[in-house]
Amino acid sequence: MPDLLIELFSEEIPARMQARAAEDLKKRMTDGLVEAGLTYAGAHALSTPRRLTLAMEGLLEHSPTVREERKGPKVGAPDKAIEGFLRGAGLTRDQLEERETPKGAVYFALIEKPGRPAAEIIAEVLEDTIRNFPWSKSMRWGTGSLRWVRPLQSIVCLLSKEDGAEVVPLNIDGIASGNITYGHRFMAPDQITVTGFDDYAAKLKRAHVVLDPAEREAAIWQEATNQAFASGLEVVEDKGLLAEVAGLVEWPVVLMGAIDDEFLALPPEVLQTSMKEHQKFFSVRNPKTGRIEKFITVANRETADNGATILAGNQKVLSARLADAKFFWENDLRTVTEQGFEPWVAKLGNVTFHNKLGTQAARIDRIAALAREIAPVVGADADLAEQAARVAKADLSSEMVYEFPELQGLMGRYYAEAAGLPQEVANACEAHYSPLGPSDDVPTEPVSVAVALADKLDTLTGFWAIDEKPTGSKDPFALRRAALGVIRLVLHNDVRMRLDGAIDAHLLRHEMAQNGGDPVATGLMQDMLNEIADHGVFGSAVRTVLDAFDGDLPKHIERLKKQLPDVSSDLLSFFHDRLKVFLRDQGIRHDVIDACIAMEGNDDLTLLVKRARALEDFMASDDGPNLLQGFKRANNILAQAEEKDGVEYSYGADKKFAEDDSEVALFDALAQSEGAISSAIEAEDFAAAMGSMAALRAPVDAFFEAVQVNSDNEVVRRNRLNLLSQIRKVCGQVADLTRIEG
Repeated sequence: MPDLLIELFSEEIPARMQARAAEDLKKRMTDGLVEAGLTYAGAHALSTPRRLTLAMEGLLEHSPTVREERKGPKVGAPDKAIEGFLRGAGLTRDQLEERETPKGAVYFALIEKPGRPAAEIIAEVLEDTIRNFPWSKSMRWGTGSLRWVRPLQSIVCLLSKEDGAEVVPLNIDGIASGNITYGHRFMAPDQITVTGFDDYAAKLKRAHVVLDPAEREAAIWQEATNQAFASGLEVVEDKGLLAEVAGLVEWPVVLMGAIDDEFLALPPEVLQTSMKEHQKFFSVRNPKTGRIEKFITVANRETADNGATILAGNQKVLSARLADAKFFWENDLRTVTEQGFEPWVAKLGNVTFHNKLGTQAARIDRIAALAREIAPVVGADADLAEQAARVAKADLSSEMVYEFPELQGLMGRYYAEAAGLPQEVANACEAHYSPLGPSDDVPTEPVSVAVALADKLDTLTGFWAIDEKPTGSKDPFALRRAALGVIRLVLHNDVRMRLDGAIDAHLLRHEMAQNGGDPVATGLMQDMLNEIADHGVFGSAVRTVLDAFDGDLPKHIERLKKQLPDVSSDLLSFFHDRLKVFLRDQGIRHDVIDACIAMEGNDDLTLLVKRARALEDFMASDDGPNLLQGFKRANNILAQAEEKDGVEYSYGADKKFAEDDSEVALFDALAQSEGAISSAIEAEDFAAAMGSMAALRAPVDAFFEAVQVNSDNEVVRRNRLNLLSQIRKVCGQVADLTRIEG
């Protein structure tokens, strides 16, 4: 079986596009060949800045002959129907076969498609792949119609067997396929004739081209760490930068240079970000001091002076870049040490957060109010939490963050420390954005937790208030990430917080901001806000305030009364959906989570998760599934009886009407378990509650084995149905077991 080698040689492909392009080439070629009947043993794709390469092993030499039987119209059908069938089958009438079927004589066609040579199929599939390649950006050049990421210069397309190799003939806009490639642009630019993948890879290596990006990455990292280690330093790991740099060179040459002393006092993150973003340099750190003292650059060629000229040029450009960073840093420090954060906060009054949600300054006011409310719940000082919330986003106005937006928060911490603010406030400036993703660290300092929660809750309630919720896969404001951040903050820090009240209060703040200044409406909403702070959620707060109001309600309040409770419930459901995803990743079944969400207090996420974990453990035990079966049996019998009789059997079970020992035992077990379960739940000891519920398994099983619930004696029947209701009630203290599958 032959092997196939394809190389698409072009001008430099952007590093960020190379890996995806190699996979797209592999997928489109393998899918197209298999669809045409050419199977293969293996395939792998590689890339360098100037080439995409695909190697396939064990291809069939011909596609197989395919025979297909196709049923046609009835014998005697109109000529037009028969002629249409013939055109579709590619046959003439004398090639049709008549067969008797239960519905009469019918024409059948036997269509045979002979196999084709592999080269013919490869040429077709490769041309289609090249002409329809899914580049995110592409260009045309010359007079042809072909589009490619950069001008395509040559195509290698070779089928190789033990007795030699043949070029698969192909011509795309004047670019003919062949067996010629080229080595390194500067070190070995001459033509190279190849006969197969092994020959191709070996000759390219001799021509200073490392074909495999993983090999280039490994070579860069090993040499960089070796050079740093020899100087008693260490390279700051950055896998993204490593992959990008490996996509910029075909023959990596690692060089280490020094940073001028005047820049060493800059924060290490500033040096690292500036070098990475502007120069694609790796930072080299002194492990004893934590300072960035040197840099690693990767050249694309060897030179007679061992890279001295390249390094000198890079150091010159780097010094100019770092001079800008130093200027920003010193200007920013002068501002905060002389004037504090007020000038920056004032500037945020001219920065729009969202056209329906006001400015960043207005947002800061809301976050500060919410952080002050949350502070006691997370054990933070309310004054410090409010202070931190008011300065946490001030660095958005700084020159450094304007130049390097990815440093927001981090620079806020540096500036807060320079301004002499409390360390808890400075730390919150950096930490309040976290966690940014599922693997990001979660803040644990109380002030940081309070501001982080307030920041994310303000974002979520704001976009819910203006009905800008995520739809399908679209989430332009990263609201799913914000909700997951709230969940992780609450659970990681074991925060006992009633989300419902916080959501309601903050939705009201958004409404007040958008109210347009109606003093009556604003006053009523402030009263509602006070009621929520004292008593909880919308329902009671709205009723209390509106019942006490004398006069016609403003239209704004009429709408508010109807709309906001639904908005609040919808946002809480969004949190529950995110929590389901989070807990499913930790192995907790979706139906177990649903059973716990259905219980009262489901806006206390910490309590909800404790309940879910205990129920998951219970369902994984021997007692869990068996008791669930007994519970569902009891619930089903009870539901059918209540529907049939039109009454609710929820009270009146009396032990004196018990006729069987198993009935008596169940009465006793339920009485004992009810108290034990309620006490355990009140103490939030859900493991103990599950243990008490497990004790019901044996008496419930024994009851159903010994007793017929629907007795002929109506008194006994009603008593037993009420006893089943007691099972439902006792077990229902733990979770809504009707939602558990199985």
